[in-house]
Amino acid sequence: MKFCLTLAATVLLGAISLEAHAQAQQPWLADRKYGEGIGVRVGNLELHPGISGEVGYDSNYFLRSKEEAPLSAYRLRVTPSITLSTLGKQRTPVQPSVTFRGGAYLSYNELIATDSKYSSAFADQRHLDIGSDLLFQFFPTGRVGADTYLNFVRQGQPSNDPNTQNAFDRDSLRAGAGATWRPGGGLFDWRLGYEFLYNYFEKSNFSYLNNYQNQVNMRGRWRFLPRTALLYDGSYTWVNYPNPSSQNDGTIARSSIGMNGLITTRLSLLAMVGWAGTFYNQANGQTPQQFDSLTAQTELKWYISGGADAMNPGSAPVGLSYASIGYMRDVSNSYLGNFYQRDRGYVGVSYLLGGAFVTSLSAGIANLAFPDSFFATCPMTGSCVQQPAFSEQRVDVSLFGEYRLSNTFGLNATVNYDRNFTDVAVKSDPAGTTLDYLAYQRWQAFLGARWFL
Repeated sequence: MKFCLTLAATVLLGAISLEAHAQAQQPWLADRKYGEGIGVRVGNLELHPGISGEVGYDSNYFLRSKEEAPLSAYRLRVTPSITLSTLGKQRTPVQPSVTFRGGAYLSYNELIATDSKYSSAFADQRHLDIGSDLLFQFFPTGRVGADTYLNFVRQGQPSNDPNTQNAFDRDSLRAGAGATWRPGGGLFDWRLGYEFLYNYFEKSNFSYLNNYQNQVNMRGRWRFLPRTALLYDGSYTWVNYPNPSSQNDGTIARSSIGMNGLITTRLSLLAMVGWAGTFYNQANGQTPQQFDSLTAQTELKWYISGGADAMNPGSAPVGLSYASIGYMRDVSNSYLGNFYQRDRGYVGVSYLLGGAFVTSLSAGIANLAFPDSFFATCPMTGSCVQQPAFSEQRVDVSLFGEYRLSNTFGLNATVNYDRNFTDVAVKSDPAGTTLDYLAYQRWQAFLGARWFL
């Protein structure tokens, strides 16, 4: 089964918050600048309900290679959502000492096979995705402040086997807190925090992949210009698998420094460079490979409308009209081997026309490098290596457009394309008699309508 591919791509790259998970679904769930309308005031709170309905087509729902016979389906997706927060700056000039923001959504997914002989298999794949997100900030503009957050995501996801017992349905819970010091009127701030993450796989076939992670992190910022700052970001993460597993416990250390801000009134630059290292435990008498290399992130963004406040993502001008180009290099915990290294370059355009038409286009190309992986129990003879080190190349393209007939109703369309070009076939047993081909190609297209407030 293609669990090594699917999980490495979608679980481990921070996909446990409401926003991160929603990016794999509808753009209006991931970004409140797309999703929220004028809202309604309820006392000292601001409420934004919404509901969307979409119909679409999926050319390769199980992410199968051509050797495995891809299966296509028609899709129906209905997603009610809601966000609730303390009043924003547009509604009140007074900044409260305690602010909060919460959101939740339910996404019902129905699948209908394009080939009737697979109707039962696709009917069994209907599922409900759930997301919730809660953030409290205490004294957000004070000399000393604090924050705490809680995120939950339930995501249904198939393997390349239509049998639902081999699906990767999972639940992720993240909780954290931190304290921030802001001397000098906010020109400098430093945050020290802690985060807990638990990943739970609902099917017993994959219970050995259940894991929890503890992380301490630090983040600092010094505004040496009104809209430009030096940044520091560092973390140390402990990864643990409580069930008997072929996966190794270990730690990941990260540290990076850089800058973010406006170069001109229209051009901004984010540039970070750092180092990351992994320290995974020895297992099965084998010494695992480790990651010990540079990490980097850079993004150049041109604000088409100008006047954007790059240092304040919540400001109204940010995000709806820009062109960007960027690159990222990082390491993540993996379920095939211990980790994988990702290098990804991307471009994007987002544009708001006349306050009525919103469109965005993003495209990227990535290289994922995996180390040697080992079986939990080595065969009596021969090597314990399950899969020698390999790399795979991926391309992703996403196009979204929405025409807003009013302040509360819009018609939208989404097109996504993903492709893995690798020629690697992963071994599923020590003898290598069963192989899973990782290459695949997938188109998704949706037409929908959305009511939002």
